[in-house]
Amino acid sequence: MTFKTLDDLPDDLTGKRVLVRVDFNVPMADGDVTDATRIEASLPTIHELADKGALVLLLSHFRRPEGRGRPDMSTSLLVTDLKEISGRSVRYIEDCQGPEAARAVSIMLPGSIGMLENTRFHEGETTNDPDLARSMASLGDYFVNDAFSAAHRAHASTVGVAQHLPAFAGRAMEAELKALDAALGNPEKPVAAVVGGAKVSTKLAVLGNLAKMVDHLIIGGGMANTFLGARGVNVGKSLCESEMLNEAEAIFDAADAAECTIHLPYEVVVAKEFAPHPESMRTCNVHEVAEDEMILDLGLAAVEAASDVLKNCRTLVWNGPLGAFETEPFDQATVQLARHAAALTKEGTLKSVAGGGDTVAALNHAGVKDDFSFVSTAGGAFLEWMEGKPLPGVDALKK
Repeated sequence: MTFKTLDDLPDDLTGKRVLVRVDFNVPMADGDVTDATRIEASLPTIHELADKGALVLLLSHFRRPEGRGRPDMSTSLLVTDLKEISGRSVRYIEDCQGPEAARAVSIMLPGSIGMLENTRFHEGETTNDPDLARSMASLGDYFVNDAFSAAHRAHASTVGVAQHLPAFAGRAMEAELKALDAALGNPEKPVAAVVGGAKVSTKLAVLGNLAKMVDHLIIGGGMANTFLGARGVNVGKSLCESEMLNEAEAIFDAADAAECTIHLPYEVVVAKEFAPHPESMRTCNVHEVAEDEMILDLGLAAVEAASDVLKNCRTLVWNGPLGAFETEPFDQATVQLARHAAALTKEGTLKSVAGGGDTVAALNHAGVKDDFSFVSTAGGAFLEWMEGKPLPGVDALKK
């Protein structure tokens, strides 16, 4: 994967204007940022550029203002938190393009940081309007994209600006691309993928792509019921997309053609009601699920079988929980397999890459997020990468 990084910029950037595309679309409550993960991820890039004397100009979208200015969606709301988190002075700039923004930038000092206004206050942002992109680009001498989570969108601030300025990957973007390349681009084999979640329909493209690329595909969550159904297993009143049985069969066929082994649970945890620690909960073989029972997690034997697969693999890609992990005790399969993968990673026998919102929450719940080789906080971009789709924001850096 060929792209330029901050290492390709001049060592001395004194007075140079660097537009940095970040993703500060973070949750807030009562005027405070409640999850600063994405802001913290951007700090190495921001600090490195500022320390080299650059004028660091931060571009980000924030919520969905639909092309018009809204005070409740202004990036000015982020400035106080950004100052505290970064430990640096940050200036708010009232637009992300045009003469007012240009004037504000013109009086900034080397090494200073400016938070530009919400890119989505302009209608042309989401349509990659060339005039808007050109106007944004005119504020900078260089463009750095550090927002992998927005890389699947061909917007003016992710793709358009890169067509007018020398473009580079920031440190967070660089780490993400290197990790993803190691996971599916040029991985050490054998490769295993763990895919969970509720529905096959939401991850059909992911499953289809992985079946052609990995050696072992471990399927859990509600979507496993659909694959079991396609194999003639009666899953009782479990979530099962009967209209997706043909698609599941097609994935079986694709896996067979690519010599990929699909692993489905043969032991499951069932209950007659979905509630914490229900009295009706029991563990059984998948062929013993009663008509009034629903599958809510993998059984211990199924987890051990999946663990044995990982022992013989060198690379792991993980997306989605294996059971209804938000409700105890149906978190056990996810927790146990995640801890096993983390232990193999710490031993140095497995490179583990995970991503997706539920996945990050599940790994945090298992207490192993920091023990995986890499955990992506990108949602849509990570899924589209797993689907094998081109990411416009990444392609712009290649060009």
